[in-house]
Amino acid sequence: MNNKEQYIWIFYIVFGFLCGSTMFSQIIPKYIFNKDICKISKDHNPGATNVFIECGIGCGLLCLILDIVKGFFPIFFSTHRVDINNLLFTFVLIAPVLGHAIAPFNNFQGGKCIATAFGVTLALFNKSKIVLLLATLYILFSTILKIHSHTVRSIVTFGLFGILSAIFLIRRNLYSVAFGCVLISIIVILKHIGNYINITVLQNIYHNKFSFKKSD
Repeated sequence: MNNKEQYIWIFYIVFGFLCGSTMFSQIIPKYIFNKDICKISKDHNPGATNVFIECGIGCGLLCLILDIVKGFFPIFFSTHRVDINNLLFTFVLIAPVLGHAIAPFNNFQGGKCIATAFGVTLALFNKSKIVLLLATLYILFSTILKIHSHTVRSIVTFGLFGILSAIFLIRRNLYSVAFGCVLISIIVILKHIGNYINITVLQNIYHNKFSFKKSD
């Protein structure tokens, strides 16, 4: 690999991370409605679902599309410039999702990565229809085998997606894409577990404070 190729790989990894780090679901409500989604939402998550709840359908839809797009375009552009069979492509794949999860430009208050993960897998449509697997699993656990808890539903969905996508993609010798899908699933699952733990801790703190004041 020559220097030019190295720079191309570095560019798409950094570009994807920076795109993912742009928290549209935090920025747009703040500048249009003067609302801090991280503060006012129940789970303190800067995601499109909370924008729908706090700011309405129009703003929520805009944020949802942008969260998908920021995962889509870095991968879509990269597939025309780099070899997706190179294991470095794994890092290109996870970069937008990792950026959304970490969110260095939002005081490291990242989102749960669902929409961005859909954008990443959608960008691979010409190479692999793996996005259809992710969509099918989400629909399945939202309707026929309905899991009411959003957190549990997402964990189960991405857990199965990580396993099944790895099997399907490895059989097609798309190893870098397989590793990328597994790592994306792990990131999403960890974010949901972490968010659940944070909410539980905050609820316990609030409950203890309320109980203490009531006893006084």
